[in-house]
This record gives sequence, C-alpha cells and structure tokens, in this order.
Amino acid sequence: MGLLRLLVLAVLASEPRVAGGAETVGNSSEGLLEFYIGKFRYFKLNRPSPEDAILRHISSNASFLIFQIHSQYQNTTISFSKTLLHNTSGTGTDRGLVFILRPEQSMCTWHLETLDAEPVQNVAIPLTYSERDPVPGGCNLEFDLDIDPNIYLEYNFFETTIKFAPANLGYARGTNPLPCDIGTGRDSRWRLLYDVYQYFLPENDLTQEGLLKHLQRMAEVPQVKASAIKVVTLTANDRTSVSFSSLRGQGVIYNVIVRDPLLNTSAAYVPAHTYACSFEAKEGNCSSLRRVSTKVFFTLFALLGLFICFFGHRFWKTGNLKIFQDDGVFWVTFSCVAVLIPVVFMGCLRILNILTCGFIGSYSVVLASDSYLYTSLSYITLNVLKRALNVDFHRAFTNVPFQTNDFIILAVWGMLAVSGITLQIRRERGRPFFPPHPYKLWKRERERRVTNVLDPSYHIPPLRERLCGQLTQIKELFRKEQPAGERTPLLL
Repeated sequence: MGLLRLLVLAVLASEPRVAGGAETVGNSSEGLLEFYIGKFRYFKLNRPSPEDAILRHISSNASFLIFQIHSQYQNTTISFSKTLLHNTSGTGTDRGLVFILRPEQSMCTWHLETLDAEPVQNVAIPLTYSERDPVPGGCNLEFDLDIDPNIYLEYNFFETTIKFAPANLGYARGTNPLPCDIGTGRDSRWRLLYDVYQYFLPENDLTQEGLLKHLQRMAEVPQVKASAIKVVTLTANDRTSVSFSSLRGQGVIYNVIVRDPLLNTSAAYVPAHTYACSFEAKEGNCSSLRRVSTKVFFTLFALLGLFICFFGHRFWKTGNLKIFQDDGVFWVTFSCVAVLIPVVFMGCLRILNILTCGFIGSYSVVLASDSYLYTSLSYITLNVLKRALNVDFHRAFTNVPFQTNDFIILAVWGMLAVSGITLQIRRERGRPFFPPHPYKLWKRERERRVTNVLDPSYHIPPLRERLCGQLTQIKELFRKEQPAGERTPLLL
C-alpha cells in the first residue's frame, strides 16, 4: 500500500497544473483532496472516512507555506501524517500548520480527519511565503506545535482574549532559522511588529455559509488590511495577548499580521472566529439568544420606555483610549461627566428633568429592541456594567459593529427622544415647576401662619409652653390621691 501511494503521488506530480478559480469544491478522482496555492476549497469531512490532501507545483521561490482549515463550530484535525502527535497536529475550528520547505521540494501532503459524528463542512487554503517574509509562530514557546501560526481564542461573558506565539525572521530553504532569544538588536526577531485586526460578520448572521465566505477575507495580508479594522499594534516587547469585549451572538473574526519593518515584508497568522456563545449547548446557545420568548421582555421594557419618554416628567413628580485603561482615570472621568450635566442645568430643573426622561426613556426602547433585534447601541450601558463588575475588563478593546440595524434603531431613538421631549415641554407649559423645594414649602407655610390671624394654627402656644404643659400632665399621672375627710366602713 505504501508503494502504491507513492506511485499515485508521483503520477499526480507529473501532471500539468489545472487552473483553479477563487474556490473549488469536491474531491479528486484518486481519493486525494487536491489544493492550489492561494485558492480556497470547500469540502466535507466524515468521521468514518478521513482524507489525505496534496499540494503540487510549489514555487522554488517559496521558503515555507501555511495550510489552514476552517469550520463553523465542529472540530477538525490537521496533521503532517496519519500518526497524530501533539507537536505535529492541531485540532479545532480554525487550525493551520507551517511547512518548512526543503530544497527542491515542490509537493506537500497532509492528513485531515474529524471525530464529530456529523459531517463537517470546511474551507481550506494553502499560502506560500518567501525567505524574506517573517514566519508566524516561528518562536513558539507556549503551545504544542514547534512552529505554531494559530491564534488561540478564549471567551466568557465579559471578554474575549486571543493569544498567539511570537514570529521569527524568515530564512532560505536548507538553512537554519535564527535563534529566537539571542540578541535583541535590529538583526533579530525583536524588530518585528504585530498588527491585530478585527472583522465583524453581518449582524444576526449565524449561518455556516456566511462565516466561511467572510473567512476568505481574513486569510491573506492584502485582504485583511482592506477588509478588517486594525485595533492595535504590538511590539516584540509586548505580551502576545489581546482582550476584547465579548459580543454574544455577534460573529467576529480575528487575525494578526506580523511585519518586518526593515525588509517591508509581512505574513498573516491563521484567522480565528467566535460568536461568544456555543452552538452545542442545550441552554443559552447561540441559536436561542434571539428566540421569540424574548418578546415578553420586549412588551414590558418597550412600553415602560415609551411611557417614560412621553410622560416621564409628570411620572417622576409623583472606552478605547489607552488612558482609560486605568480604572482610576476612567471612573473619575465617568463621574465628572455624570455630575457635570446636572450642574449645567441646575438653573433649569424642569428642562433637565424633561431631557433626562426623553433620552433615557427612548434609550430604554433601544435596550428592549436588543432582546429582539440585535443592536450595538445596547453596549453603551452594557460595557459600563461590565467594567464595574469585572476587574480585568479595563484591558479589553470595546469595538462593536455599526450596521443596518444600528442605523435604523439610532433613527428611532432620535425620533422618540425629540418627540418625547417636545410633547412634555408642551404639556408642562404654564404649570408650576417640579419638584418644589422642601425648604421653600416650609418657609411659605410659616409666613402664611404668621400673617393670617384667622388661621387656628396662629393661636398655638409657643413650643416651650407646649412642652411644659405636657410635662405637667405626665406628673399628674404619678401624684397620689389626697384624703378628703373621715371615712368609715359601711355598716350593714
């Protein structure tokens, strides 16, 4: 069988290359998945039938290549061989391997499989790099692979954290890589820079097709720069770990581009994605975040918000700047802004009350809409609550998408706020100010009693005389009764 396999690979290597489009689908006739440089391929993996893949006609200018494979939430295993070892294979939804090419090598093979009971839809692509390009994960000391180009992602309710291994400088085929920890000068890996990018999927899009399509914009350096948002640039002295605010139910793709500023070259890591929720959990999974049951919370919260917006005045009568990563600076600034607005309107308490009810009441409708239709506007308050409840949230970047739903809900928010404020101003015109000051009420009542002699309260004795009278009455209770003349028993 081993000889037959080598013969098949030799025949494939001798065939002329077939031009491929941007995407290819299906399996090759010889039972091997055939890939082409820079071309995405869709295919399915089944547990009973693992696949072997092949890449032919690798350019002699290429020094190394990265093969990456992606699925939505089912794990896939990629390995250099059928024998799975922890330092030669990787398992996950977004995984890749670095192939260091030997001299004269023009073909690579690898092994793909899944342990999931259901078939797994995947998309994969091989990308080649020259000896001048940095090697992603080339100085890995933390993870299992010797050279690890993967981004490892963890999330909880508050934050999502990505981690990756440092890169190394590129090198030619047949030569040894530069040492990772000898020297920190311009001729070492310490000159490399890491640009962290973030890409948002369309809101409410939990489909597999949508994810695999958008992942294609985050695999190669030019597409990443054109499509994603650069969040931060790390130096070799920084920790290769970045935190973001978790957006439950919102698809987000992360990638890192390592740059060599001296040679003006770059390479991309393997992108990783998350929805900050689980597709396989029985309760609280991604699909249930927007279930119809949330309508009840929406018939309640929305109505309350509308009531406050339009009648709140009468009803109540009866960040990503680095400096704000410091908790002290953030909370002092937040408190000052919260206090400044009431101080500015201190002379116009009625207007302050109406504006507050208009904006907060209309924003309550926005929060209610988030339980039914996803909107990033809800994170105006949610991020502040996360900052207050989680001690590590200060290090998280709080970028959120602003898409079609957000524009519509923002317009509704503005319309409700303006109409609510206008209605309350018209209703309150000519009415007494609210709230009346307690001291002014007391002073007005005292003056009325002094000047109005017909008021019974005008004839009330002073407080001192009233206290003395009450003490006299209390003493009378304890005084013994005095005898009033001779008393004789009744004679029968």
